[in-house]
Amino acid sequence: MKTIAIPLILVAAAALSGCGNTTGARVGTGTALGLATGAAIGSFTAQAGAGALIGAGVGALGGYLMDEHKRGNL
Repeated sequence: MKTIAIPLILVAAAALSGCGNTTGARVGTGTALGLATGAAIGSFTAQAGAGALIGAGVGALGGYLMDEHKRGNL
């Protein structure tokens, strides 16, 4: 079950990381999804806190990069 759940969570997070119309909304959405995904993946190894922090950082970066891409800057 874990082998199916992890890729499914990652795909869902990537698909939803660019939701929003403003930079703040996209970064916020990416951060929230990254935090949840990181906590879920980290809980498999008893490191939910570290996974949440890493996921939040990656999600925020993903949301920002998605915003820059939508604006045509990338």
